[in-house]
Amino acid sequence: AKREDCNSGVAYGGNKTRKLEYLVADALAQGCDTLVSIGGVQSNHTRQVAACAARAGLTCVLIQESWVEWPDSVYDKVGNILISRLAGADVRLVRAGFGIGFKESWEQALREVEESGGKPYAIPAGASDHPLGGLGFAGWAYEVAEQERELGVFFDTVVVCSVTGSTQAGMVAGFAALEEAGGRPRRVLGIDASAKPAATREQIARIARNTAQLIGVERELTETDVELDERYHAGIYGIPDETTLAAMRLAARTEGMVTDPVYEGKSMAGMVDLVERGEIARDSTVLYAHLGGQPALNAYSALF
Repeated sequence: AKREDCNSGVAYGGNKTRKLEYLVADALAQGCDTLVSIGGVQSNHTRQVAACAARAGLTCVLIQESWVEWPDSVYDKVGNILISRLAGADVRLVRAGFGIGFKESWEQALREVEESGGKPYAIPAGASDHPLGGLGFAGWAYEVAEQERELGVFFDTVVVCSVTGSTQAGMVAGFAALEEAGGRPRRVLGIDASAKPAATREQIARIARNTAQLIGVERELTETDVELDERYHAGIYGIPDETTLAAMRLAARTEGMVTDPVYEGKSMAGMVDLVERGEIARDSTVLYAHLGGQPALNAYSALF
């Protein structure tokens, strides 16, 4: 596993921190003073935005929508949202359902910052649907290639969870660039956790295409470059099934590796099942991309 939860030391890390390296730098270059972002109540992304804003000396406004109907009285008080509040973010709870597109509540928050004399920087859900959203994980692909050279190994298959899409998109673009430079082809296997795979697949392809252009990939990437398995999302975003929970227990009880019930539990379930089915060959060398997410466990304590 390549551990994005261990990547930074900033508020428990996670995959969004790698993306925010580019977006926060852009915000500072533009003279912005406030990061404005959006996610669910237990969004790992918004927690990382809050922490990165604090590190950069910026104000932070977070729109936290009701992406998950979870009947626990502490759901909006613990875990990621607690850390965001601790980091000083202006956290605003909004009654709106799950969706990876732009939302009126987020656009309203941007307008309010401007009206109060601030200069906002817009960060969409997951830091994904943004011109720079895929660059962090394009760089991740190059980092993997360098680590492979150091270790004398080649990962022919990468397994990654996908919802807002720029993590997988960046990987696809980065590995395409490496392949054009003479590298070996490999499989980037996305495990959908959105339960809206058509929208996720389209967004992955669009971000991959844009990112590939930014980093100089000669061919145009399309949806045929995107592999997204939609068998493991448990039917709804943010709620695990027994397959998810079994995979979480397996990872914790065999490797001491903690996964979450929203994202990594589902991608772990997918990887395990695909190996058992032979859809990932047993002689494959597989790299599991652990994207973080453990702080959300506190909001799901009733499951355990």
